[in-house]
Amino acid sequence: MDFLTGAFIFLAAGVIAVPIASKLGLGSVLGYLLAGTLIGPSVLGLVNETEDILHFAEFGVVMMLFLIGMEMQPGVLWRMRKPIIGLGGLQVALTTLSIMGIVMMLDFPWQTALAIGLVLALSSTAIALQILNEKHLTKVEVGKSSFSVLLFQDIAVIPIIAILPLLAIFPIFTSEDLDRQGHSMIAHLETWHQTLIIFAVIGLIIFGGRYALRPIFRYIAESGLREIFTAAALLLVIGISLLMNLVGLSPALGAFVAGVVLADSEYSHEIEANIDPFKALLLGLFFISVGAGIDFGLIAEEPMKIIGITLGLVLLKFIILFVLACVFKIIEADRFWFSFVLAQGGEFGFVLLSLSLSSQAIDRPIVEMLTVVIALSMILTPILILFNEKVIQPRFDKIDDEEKLDVEELTETQESKVILTGFGRFGQVVGRYLLANDVSVTVMDHNAKRIARVREFGFKLFYGDGSRLDLLRTAGADEAKLLIIAIEDKDKTIEIIKLAQRHFPNLKILARAHDVMHMHELNNLNIEHIERVMFEGSMSMGKAALRALGMPNYLVERKAKLFTEHDVETILRLGQHREDRKRYVSETRLAEDEMIEILRSELPEQEVEEDPSIDSSITSGLDELQK
Repeated sequence: MDFLTGAFIFLAAGVIAVPIASKLGLGSVLGYLLAGTLIGPSVLGLVNETEDILHFAEFGVVMMLFLIGMEMQPGVLWRMRKPIIGLGGLQVALTTLSIMGIVMMLDFPWQTALAIGLVLALSSTAIALQILNEKHLTKVEVGKSSFSVLLFQDIAVIPIIAILPLLAIFPIFTSEDLDRQGHSMIAHLETWHQTLIIFAVIGLIIFGGRYALRPIFRYIAESGLREIFTAAALLLVIGISLLMNLVGLSPALGAFVAGVVLADSEYSHEIEANIDPFKALLLGLFFISVGAGIDFGLIAEEPMKIIGITLGLVLLKFIILFVLACVFKIIEADRFWFSFVLAQGGEFGFVLLSLSLSSQAIDRPIVEMLTVVIALSMILTPILILFNEKVIQPRFDKIDDEEKLDVEELTETQESKVILTGFGRFGQVVGRYLLANDVSVTVMDHNAKRIARVREFGFKLFYGDGSRLDLLRTAGADEAKLLIIAIEDKDKTIEIIKLAQRHFPNLKILARAHDVMHMHELNNLNIEHIERVMFEGSMSMGKAALRALGMPNYLVERKAKLFTEHDVETILRLGQHREDRKRYVSETRLAEDEMIEILRSELPEQEVEEDPSIDSSITSGLDELQK
């Protein structure tokens, strides 16, 4: 089968099956897995060779870890060190030892038992995070706890890869078995040499991400070509994956480290928005490949054995996870979410099984059987999630209000309440004022040179165009309370407002108006607040002029208030006639005459007599100003 035919079949299966599964409440992951099962060699036989596609689709997992890393700032990771090491470490250790003990009871060597335990201790990062994201649980306690476990598992892949070759007990396999794995370029070196090179590579990723990538992305951003920026982001992820492969490490872990390093970069939102569509598509292909790779012939030979092992694995991991959830005092309702989401085998399990085969730690029949078990456990997970959602969770509808409040408050404090687009002179003043009042602000600007210049003064802002829906969503528009538009482009301001009103109806919008005609347009959009760029500064100068002429401050402020109120009313009235130029000019002149009469009426003879500081010179000076 040629590439185009295979791609068409995979994409068609996903496009047909996933919407149906989603409408039935089964979730997109189960839809992809079922689509793969249907087109696989065991059912319709539309595709027979899925291994190459699976390796290609695994890149979706790498991209996912990169994007997760970009959302995890180093400070956040440090604050999460206890759940990562405690909760994640205990899960891997307890699951590995439990499975190892059970396998040894079946008269397997301890080396094989340990290898199987390490492989099956891992959960599916792709499935778990996809489900948590679909159920909007990523930012609450269960999401944070699940992520801690998944992150520790991903980190643990490195020592597991190092341990598996040491557990070899079987005869050397054929060259065909060995060729199934890529070879590390440093495998022939001594252990301490390999260790030094590995640390050097990780150090290179950290150093390059912090110091080298900023000027590179700034140079690319200045070109103004979005497709080049996307190509650079993909190049970065692919390059890191190749580098990690060359030294025998997990590409996903390298991508995660690079993402963490870039989390504080002003270009993180733009990179994330550009890569996310590729990640979603490749993850879908990954799940389809897993479904297509299930060997139903093997299941038909020993159905009770394989189904029993699958159910036993899920049950064992569920029990261990539930006990840990109780120990770490996760909210009672969330314990079931936490346990069901992580009870399956992981995608890294397929990689580790292949490595176990090539390193002679596990023999081929067991590898083939465990491959089917992991795939079946992945298919079972969305079904268990549906059971939890429909049967178990309704019992916890009356959860303690205080527990709910705690989780909501914890989530809110870690999210930016305000998105500020445009960080020129106007936007900088607004941003500085909000930050000085302890308001969390996500700042976006599409001018690479301005970002580079402003960042030197300690401001944290991101490169991005606020008129892009994906970037607004990445910046947190779904959770934010305010969107402040301070950009210099009038048409772009209107575009952003319409986009935000259409997709984020609960988001209050404050915008900058450049002139009266622009203010008319903004008024028609019914946004929360409009600020004219020059008005406040001009009024301040006018009030200073009156004070310099000797007018008392109380009268200056009163006249300023009257002027402002009348000006706003005038603009609203003129907005009705902006299409009729002749009527507009006529109404403008009439408004000016009204303004003069109002301000003159604020200087009655009685007040002049009561305040000797006001003399005829002021009155004449005011007349001159009005002329």
